[in-house]
This record gives sequence, structure tokens and C-alpha cells, in this order.
Amino acid sequence: MGDWKSPLEGMEVINYSFWRDKKVFVTGHTGFKGGWLTLWLHQMGAKVTGYSLPAPTTPSFFEAVKLSDLCSHKIGDIRDYQAMKNALEESQAEIVFHMAAQPLVRKSYKDPIETYSTNVMGTVNLLEAVRFCETVQSCVIITTDKCYENKEWVWGYRENDRLGGHDPYSNSKACSELVVSAYLKSFFKTEAKIGIASARAGNVIGGGDFAEDRLIPDIYRAIFNNTELKIRYPESTRPWQHVLVPLSGYIELAEKLYLDKKKYSDSFNFGPKDEDCISVGNLILKASQYWGYKLPVVLEDGNHLHEAKFLKLDISKAFSSLNWKPEWNVDESIEKTAKWYKSFINNEDVRSLSLDQIREFQYKVCQ
Repeated sequence: MGDWKSPLEGMEVINYSFWRDKKVFVTGHTGFKGGWLTLWLHQMGAKVTGYSLPAPTTPSFFEAVKLSDLCSHKIGDIRDYQAMKNALEESQAEIVFHMAAQPLVRKSYKDPIETYSTNVMGTVNLLEAVRFCETVQSCVIITTDKCYENKEWVWGYRENDRLGGHDPYSNSKACSELVVSAYLKSFFKTEAKIGIASARAGNVIGGGDFAEDRLIPDIYRAIFNNTELKIRYPESTRPWQHVLVPLSGYIELAEKLYLDKKKYSDSFNFGPKDEDCISVGNLILKASQYWGYKLPVVLEDGNHLHEAKFLKLDISKAFSSLNWKPEWNVDESIEKTAKWYKSFINNEDVRSLSLDQIREFQYKVCQ
């Protein structure tokens, strides 16, 4: 699988030839986004070492596409500094993607200690390990669009807007952004040996997400189990995008950091176009169409914990600095997502399908 070459090699926005034989360290590779990233890196010919806790759900994207066969798979906790440092040094990685996190808003209310210790101190541990690893050239720290202080305004948040976060998850991610900023100013920019950047992405969808309290997995479970879909905020608007959209930005950012550490050591937003920021209710309608299933929807009773009602990112910086743009719109993203889950339900080869979708995306990028 890793020997595939683009028919337009040399013309891609994503430079496949750059990644061939690169040694890459990915934290959180057993998660949804980390799994897709690991698969994509492997397809480009990179030598990937993954460091993570076991897959967080059953089923999982990691298990469905048999990712342990395609990377050096290491089980470990990012809160264990020495174990992660040893794994990073052993990998001799040139490029690092930090994706391991406690990623759920509602879970952060239930367990704020785990959320902060993972998302804040886990980032500290990773940056410390990177700082003393002689082989690392570039490192991308993935956070979230929810790191901004949400004022519920209609325009997109820019990278220099105020950080914040009402709930422990969002706040912990704002804290991790401050950690990155402090390490940049204290160590990396002065030493200029390693390029460090943070990446903030909106809500991702795509095949293989089975997490709790996420809309697409909840839709999948309702269809699979023939039950009602319970939702809390049908009018809430989110920057929906297929998982490959921000991943393409992370990959492009990591390459540019590798080649010009000083210029690209900064923060970048990755999100959809304005017209693809739609409400929860509209996403459910579109998903029902592509699934070919009229989904019964009910409002969940009770008082709900605080969640942002409107959230959108300004992506002009990534567009101008990285030559990046979201190549799949919300309809294409939902269509690809529905196709993946249908194949999974039918016990089809979802690794091949996932690789096909990566190729389709790369071809769209080249057009």
C-alpha cells in the first residue's frame, strides 16, 4: 500500500515525494483523526511510529483498517514523560504530530482532572521530549477551534483572537496553546533547531468515528440499531469538515516547518468555507439523504451542560501562507462518510475504501 504514487507527482499541493521514507512520530494514532493521519502517512511511504493508549472505542477506525500492521505500534500514556521520551528517541523521528488528547466536551465535565492532565501536561511532556530529541526537525501540535473565547459572533475566529474556553475541554486546549506559545518563545525560536506550530481545526467527520457524544457516530448508531436519534441543540452551527481536510493542512504545515522553521513556527486555523458551516439540524437532514434513511429525531430532555451555539474559523492565514484550502465541501464530506459506514456495516474492506478516499481527495487537491 505504501508504494502507491500519484499520477500527478510533483504537481500536488501535498508533496508525496517529500514524505517518502520520512520517520514520523504520531501521538494518538489509535484515535479517529490520528488513525486517518497514520494511514495517509503510510500511503505516502513514511515510516510511522505511533504512541497512544489503546483504541478508545470498540469498534474503532484503528482496528477496522488494521493499522497496527502499517506502523510501529506502541501503547503508552502521554502523561508518562519518560516512556514517551524513550519511544520518541527510539523512533528517530524527523517529524512529530501530537494528536493524543481527551477530546470530548461532556467527558471533560465528568473528569476534569484527566482532561487537564492529558491535554495540558501531555503537551508539556511532548514538547520537552521533542526539545531534547536530536532527530526532530518539525512538530505540529493539534488543538481545536474551541480554544478561542467564544463570543457567539457571526464571523470566524482568527489566530490572534483571545483564547479561552467555558468548559474544561475547551479551556484545557486554550491552556495547551499557551504552553506551545511559551515553549516557542522560551526555547524553540531562540534555538531555531526545530519548527513548532499549533493547528486549530473545526468539527471533523468521516468514516470510522465511533466516539460517544458526536453527531455522526450517533447517527450511525441510530441507523444501525434502528433507534431514535437524540439531539440537544439542533440550531447549533459548527465548522463541519471531512477529516482529510484538516489533515491535509497538518501535513502541509509539517513539511513547511521542516523546510523553514522560523517562518512557519506559528498557529494556524483549518476549517471549511463559510457556506459549509451549517446547523446540526441541517447536517442531520443531509446525512439522512446520503444514507437513504429517514432518521427519527427527538430532542433530548433535561438541562444540558453548556456548549457553544455558534462557532466558525477564519482560514485566510492558512490559505495565504500555506496555499491550503478545504477541498471537499460539506456535501462531499457527508457522502464519503456515509459510504464508509455503509461499507463497514456490510463487512467490506474499509482499509481499501479509506485509501481510495485518500486518493480521491489528493486528486481533487491537484485539480
